[in-house]
Amino acid sequence: MRPAHCTWILLPLLITAMLPSRPAYAQATGPQTGASRAAALEPTAEPAEAAIRFDLVAGGIDHRINRLIDEMTLDEKIGQLVQLYPEGDQLTDELRARIRGGLIGSVFFAGEASLAEDAQREASASRLGIPLIIARDVVHGFRTIMPIPLGQAATWNPELVRDAARLSALEAKAEGVDWTFAPMVDVCRDPRWGRVAETLGEDPRLASDLAAAMVDGFQLERDGKIHGVAACVKHFAAYGLSEGGRDYNRVSLSEYDLFNTYLPPFRAALDAGCLGLMTTFSEVNGVPGTAHDDLINGVAKGAWRFDGVVVSDWASVTEMVNHGFVPDNRAAARAAVNAGVDMDMCSPAYADHLKGLVAEGQVSERRIDDAVRRVLRMKVALQGGATGQPAPTAESRQAARRLARQSMVLLKNKGVLPLDEESLATVAVIGPMADKPVDQLGCWSLDADAEHSITPLAHLRKRLEGQAEVVYAAGAESSFAKSDDGIMAALAAARQADAVLLFVGEEVVLSGEARSRAELSLPGVQPRLVEEMAALDKPIVMVVMAGRPLAIEREAEAVDAVLYAWHPGSMAGPAIADLLFGVHVPSGRLPITFPRSVGQVPLYYARHNTGRPAPEDYAPLVGSGAEDLPQEFQYRSHYVDKPPTPLYPFGFGLSYTTFEYDSIELSHNELPPSGVLGVRARLTNTGDREAAEIAQLYLRDRVASVVRPVRQLHDHRRVTLKPGESVVLEFAVAADELGFVNNQRDHVIEPGEFDVWVGGDSNATLHAEFRLLEGEGPSAEVASPAVSAETR
Repeated sequence: MRPAHCTWILLPLLITAMLPSRPAYAQATGPQTGASRAAALEPTAEPAEAAIRFDLVAGGIDHRINRLIDEMTLDEKIGQLVQLYPEGDQLTDELRARIRGGLIGSVFFAGEASLAEDAQREASASRLGIPLIIARDVVHGFRTIMPIPLGQAATWNPELVRDAARLSALEAKAEGVDWTFAPMVDVCRDPRWGRVAETLGEDPRLASDLAAAMVDGFQLERDGKIHGVAACVKHFAAYGLSEGGRDYNRVSLSEYDLFNTYLPPFRAALDAGCLGLMTTFSEVNGVPGTAHDDLINGVAKGAWRFDGVVVSDWASVTEMVNHGFVPDNRAAARAAVNAGVDMDMCSPAYADHLKGLVAEGQVSERRIDDAVRRVLRMKVALQGGATGQPAPTAESRQAARRLARQSMVLLKNKGVLPLDEESLATVAVIGPMADKPVDQLGCWSLDADAEHSITPLAHLRKRLEGQAEVVYAAGAESSFAKSDDGIMAALAAARQADAVLLFVGEEVVLSGEARSRAELSLPGVQPRLVEEMAALDKPIVMVVMAGRPLAIEREAEAVDAVLYAWHPGSMAGPAIADLLFGVHVPSGRLPITFPRSVGQVPLYYARHNTGRPAPEDYAPLVGSGAEDLPQEFQYRSHYVDKPPTPLYPFGFGLSYTTFEYDSIELSHNELPPSGVLGVRARLTNTGDREAAEIAQLYLRDRVASVVRPVRQLHDHRRVTLKPGESVVLEFAVAADELGFVNNQRDHVIEPGEFDVWVGGDSNATLHAEFRLLEGEGPSAEVASPAVSAETR
């Protein structure tokens, strides 16, 4: 039996296909009976008539909130900490009564603006008139769908990412949404994990820059008001390190990795003013994120002084029973609220048990007041903002097209791109991803306007009408179909054409939450489809549409060009064509390393050297004749059957022009501990097309008290140059940015030798070096004691 207070909505099949499955609440509800739950939800006595109402309290924010808290009963306070998902397309009588009784603080947007409006009317009729927070996963668009976040990260363009978040927020706000559960900033170095699609890649610096931009775009904060939607950064913390790439799995890591790799994007989002923080499903070093006192109270609320709302993930409070961390839901509620979780998303734990826990002294009412204060602060900030912008609009669709263009990464080009439209009489469009209006949107496209999703096939037919014939064959029913029945028709179509555009990849069902993959190769019959196409004497352009890096070494070798398009969103067709025909020049750069094989995973550029690093020119033993290998190739950190290098490195991407870096200069050979290092280098467009380059600055700390990465991204610039044009790039590196957090959580800045590289990817070769001098520099606070026990 599904609990009535937090149940599933039966979504249309289109939405169901895109919605990751979630555990039923009955799996983790513990021994409570329906009668005991119902009793816990009802106030023990009729509250007195309110002396004030939410919309009538005058004064500053803190004064308004304190007045409301003083007026609230314990039942009403606990109600503010409960978030539910409505059933069906209208409010049930029970949910309506609970909202009117002030026993619910937030509900999910369930697909219809009318339901959100109805819920808010009931909240307005409650004793104190406190509005609900209407929440939704607006991850990369609302009605108009932008590229998946991993694709957005490939733009390396915070301004463009900020604008996409702004437009998404305005579309959602127009239909009553107040709060989005985005951005997701989990650093991920394992593409087996399905939720890599939602991340901003493998690097903490790039993820931090984009996270801050997304928060700013979503919230549109000015004058203390949120004119967009409240943002909620997730999943705190290190969810992207799930063991084996399997979703919800355990996470085990050092303090060093936690503070230097996985926490910085969260800090950047909160520093940008993010109002929400969501905990992780995973256990982190043995403690579920939903009860991680050290992370929530110690780091976020303590060291970082976060004063917003900490919310659990979906039913993750009661799921701690399954973890074996607590015996029942009552203990789960106690553990979560005392660890700092302010709002319980879609589980019965807080509604059923907080009142009893307060009565028994296991949870203080001061802690309840602290949580309520955080929720009310968000609600006050959401009042009086802009009204939103109904979708779709020309502005949002143009933004989706522009963002998709800049997200796509040209991985290979043997001179076939750009295509000359005028010279083409027939174009073959082949592959199972060429005409998938839903799948090209990617995961978490819950509210997409699929009617306005333009596929590559649809756009190419329209674009080339009257100019060239477009012949089409899918080759396979789906990306994961194993039957080869469609290959002969695909070959027949391709033989007619002057050029073959081959659309392969993975559909949305293979990407996103609970969509981990044990293999990273093209699924189904697609490898054979590529092989058969490549055997034709035709120019073959392979366009990959996927939610993760795929291991496409053999396929990339076989074709003439590879454009990696990710899941590009509503405007996939126009954006892809803009690049294929040279109207625009590809400028995307990889935000994550592409492995040659799943066996190399995890593979990332900021690796640590071992005592026996493999030489850069290492050749695998298998097939090479082991007896002929030089001694220096023996007993090294390598595989015997694959090179240790990636297929494509972090930061990589080709263009229709060429760029050259030279003339690197440093302002200091020896940098004082309070100084700033200036780095200058010249960048020249040596080709014949105007184009954008992503100039990247990398650093290495050669010797430290802990082993440091072989290089780390420190900064990046997007620069557009005309043919033959040069520009002097200028970067600044403050001495305190050369520090790191050690395993004792101390931020240390250690003197010594540093390397600097400037170039177009993480293999940049333009090099200089300097020395950081010993002495006193600025200190940085990293961690502090947990928040006062009085607020727990």
